[in-house]
Amino acid sequence: MSRRYLLISPCRDEAEFLQTTIDSVARQTVLPAKWLIVDDGSRDDTPKILAAAAAKYPFIEVVRREDRGHRSVGPGVVDAFYFGLSRVELDEYDYLCKFDCDLELSPRYFERVMEHFEDDPWLGTLSGKLYLRIDGRLVPERTGDENSVGPVKFYRVPCFEEIGGFVREVCWDGIDGHMCRLHGWVARSVDEPDLRIVHLRQMGSSHISLWHGRTRWGRGKYFMGSTPAYMAAVSLYRMAERPYVLGGLGILVGYLKAMAQKHPRMEDPRYLECLRRFEREALLFGKRRATERFHERIREQPPKAPHARRRERETVEGG
Repeated sequence: MSRRYLLISPCRDEAEFLQTTIDSVARQTVLPAKWLIVDDGSRDDTPKILAAAAAKYPFIEVVRREDRGHRSVGPGVVDAFYFGLSRVELDEYDYLCKFDCDLELSPRYFERVMEHFEDDPWLGTLSGKLYLRIDGRLVPERTGDENSVGPVKFYRVPCFEEIGGFVREVCWDGIDGHMCRLHGWVARSVDEPDLRIVHLRQMGSSHISLWHGRTRWGRGKYFMGSTPAYMAAVSLYRMAERPYVLGGLGILVGYLKAMAQKHPRMEDPRYLECLRRFEREALLFGKRRATERFHERIREQPPKAPHARRRERETVEGG
């Protein structure tokens, strides 16, 4: 079975963590067919590190965007991702991964991920779990099981195409999982030794402050379409992690501020119905059981044919 996978990495001012990430990818037991790194206007030593890596590893290609003058998460990251994607022929690959440059992986990470895809024809997107290294030990970042984590979005190409890719807004990395379920694909993350990802920068933080990052997260949840009842539960849940209390409070403040200011929201009625059904079941049964229930219903349908669309195109092109 083909295991051609494409990594696309939006990257800006990542000199502190970048070499660790490059070394992790270079040690993989199955190397990427291509790793396209988009230097999004870096001002530190990132370009030098990337140039050395591209000269050393033939699977690495670096492209550069003009400096926007500031770091832009959410839509900015997705814009940089699509800048890279526009420079490849996606049909040449079986899998696509949006991959951050502040990560440390086990050598078998991508091989193990693809084994999961080969065992599960319903699987659309998958990741391992995120960990922080604190005082010399690994501490899990609390992430739900209902989606692949934002820093390592590994997709079966037909699934990525069917859901329409990523929305250019904060919380794009939550919206995509619900779009997967809407279209009959399984989205999940799993905790296994080979799939533990060391996150070198805490998720939901910001280059400005962690409070700023959490309020931005809450604003993204409003755009995503989450209900006030669900957000109250999310806020309480996140108060139990660093920074204690303030992190969860920041998410709620960001959500309520976006509501008061009538910020834009997702409008697709089918998506909103799917999202809110998931949130209702999560409040009733817990997120893990809600995820299992959704996936059980998906698996009652015939499995997806992962490469059917590609085979149809090849037949037409080949006459």
